[in-house]
Amino acid sequence: MTLDRPALVLAITKIAREAGDKILTIYEQDFDVKTKSDASPVTEADVEAEKIILKGLTALTPDIPILAEESEAAGKVPDLSGGIFWLVDPLDGTKEFIHKRGEFTVNIALVEQGRPTMGVIHIPAKNKTYFAEGPGKVWRQDEENEPEAIAARPAPSDGLTIVASRSHRTPETDEYIAKFKVAELISAGSSLKLCLLAEGRADLYPRFGRTMEWDIGAGQAILEAAGGTVETLDGAPLTYGKDGHDNPFFVAKGRP
Repeated sequence: MTLDRPALVLAITKIAREAGDKILTIYEQDFDVKTKSDASPVTEADVEAEKIILKGLTALTPDIPILAEESEAAGKVPDLSGGIFWLVDPLDGTKEFIHKRGEFTVNIALVEQGRPTMGVIHIPAKNKTYFAEGPGKVWRQDEENEPEAIAARPAPSDGLTIVASRSHRTPETDEYIAKFKVAELISAGSSLKLCLLAEGRADLYPRFGRTMEWDIGAGQAILEAAGGTVETLDGAPLTYGKDGHDNPFFVAKGRP
């Protein structure tokens, strides 16, 4: 399949922003919170944003299947055997959304042969978007300003800036962090942690807790395009299309 990558990444960025606009309209109102079978929360914003994304991606690339969080939770699992699929988290950081903290994102990634090759992360509450077309082609756009190229940084000698989950911190995470010289420790929600590494504001993000493929795919595409890595604890690249779509523990890093 031949893809027009520059046009495609701009198109999915537009779709993510449309979903983000819908999320904000719900964010500014009262909304109900339900609990899914895995005990995670879901809101009207998750559902409505996913509808917008599914409609947009289907119109854009009708032959590419879509694995999306809320559809998967409803039992709608597509055939991914073709080796290429869209990976969608319509509202990553639902807990941050519920608590009105603003650290929630819209995530869309393209997965090819098990690796995320293109991605967009949109932060509705900040009107900020990160998007990557491929290696060395990754940008941040603040509000309506022109996109700015970003890159991960080499680890500084005077200590690392490490990011950790705001809602899912574990003792294993703290034990791992203790191995390093730490200049600063930042708590952040959702896929923002991977964006901080991609733009050179942080160096390390260890995740010793449960994540799903749709939580990480877009962030991995962005970080790897910026020169960073996302690897399992044994040093293998984090891959996609796994049975059940659970991720193993992983460590994301800036440039070597």
